Amino acid sequence: MTASLPASIPLADPGDPSILKQIFDFDNYWQLVALLHNSIIGGAVLGVVCGLISVFVMRRDLPFAVHGISELSFAGAAGALLVGVDVVIGSIVGSLLAALAIGALGVRARDRNSVIGVLMPFGLGLGVLFLALYQGRSANKFGLLTGQIVAIGTPELSWLIGISIVVLLSLLLLWRPLSFASLDPEVAAARGVPVRALAPAFMLVLGLTVAMSVQMVGALLVLSVVCTPAAAAMRVTASPWLTVVLSVAFATFSMVGGIMLALGGALPISPYITTLSFTIYVVCRIVGWTRERRGWNRRAEPEELQAQPQRLTGPLIQG
Repeated sequence: MTASLPASIPLADPGDPSILKQIFDFDNYWQLVALLHNSIIGGAVLGVVCGLISVFVMRRDLPFAVHGISELSFAGAAGALLVGVDVVIGSIVGSLLAALAIGALGVRARDRNSVIGVLMPFGLGLGVLFLALYQGRSANKFGLLTGQIVAIGTPELSWLIGISIVVLLSLLLLWRPLSFASLDPEVAAARGVPVRALAPAFMLVLGLTVAMSVQMVGALLVLSVVCTPAAAAMRVTASPWLTVVLSVAFATFSMVGGIMLALGGALPISPYITTLSFTIYVVCRIVGWTRERRGWNRRAEPEELQAQPQRLTGPLIQG
């Protein structure tokens, strides 16, 4: 289901010869903000969730897995579009199937990358097939790949908030053992942390997050909100909790800021979000490089890293 705009509120004309006017055109801007408030709320919610899970994606070296899951999520959404089912359901089914396959078959990094390398082209090819067979509006096809500013109506927002609550509760339960296992899986396993069970559990949570992100950002550019925020935060701080705070702030700013800019243009939403996210990352790289040049080391010392597992072994993971 897709929200529609009334004819009385004109959008920027894609055929306008002025390229700048296609990118930024703020005529009737505040009317559009009021009309598409669901997208803004959804972007803020998604920013918080993506910012949190981004930390573990980077700690566990899973950006490639995010891309693989997004391709199957795209295939599921395209299949749902073809048969007339809600694309949110199709996207979730595709993401969860990919997450289960990666989590079950790819315990080791080499095995995981092999599984993802097989799933990615299959998911993308399947999605392209479904879209080629679909005879509906071309905007619906394009939106699955690059996102849509009007993709979040009231039903979609309800889905997004409900799934976000599930993801946040899951992260709350898994946070301590997952942090320990991400830092040093061998020591964590020796201390009684169920490392092998954590991997597929986290992949399922990641799959739900990717499925939500595809609805707004599109399947091709999910990495910009699921990976980039924590990657940027890790360039400027070694503090675990400050990394989380910055990652959430960066993801939320990219999502909401990108939506606010996209309301004034005739382009898909994803270029605005990805540009903001990339700009934040570049600025953090420069800040981190400058601090290192001046001798302000942002990374923890080896002794501190060795001590972190001791601090993470709370009652939740003690045998």
